[in-house]
Amino acid sequence: MARETRGKAAELLTVREVLDELGGISRRTFYRWRELRLAPACIRLPNGELRVRRDVFDHWLDERAEGAAR
Repeated sequence: MARETRGKAAELLTVREVLDELGGISRRTFYRWRELRLAPACIRLPNGELRVRRDVFDHWLDERAEGAAR
């Protein structure tokens, strides 16, 4: 079970996968959120592409749930 959890946490999502999970928001919106520091933290690969760790993305979503405790 721990290995499965680590594997999910280590999963890297592409920007396209993040956009799809957010209901198909535009790439432009995502990059605007990055400029405003509202997007989930990203990893820049040596080839310049961005990835978002699954656990970071899930936590980012949880923080934005309506009625979330502050």
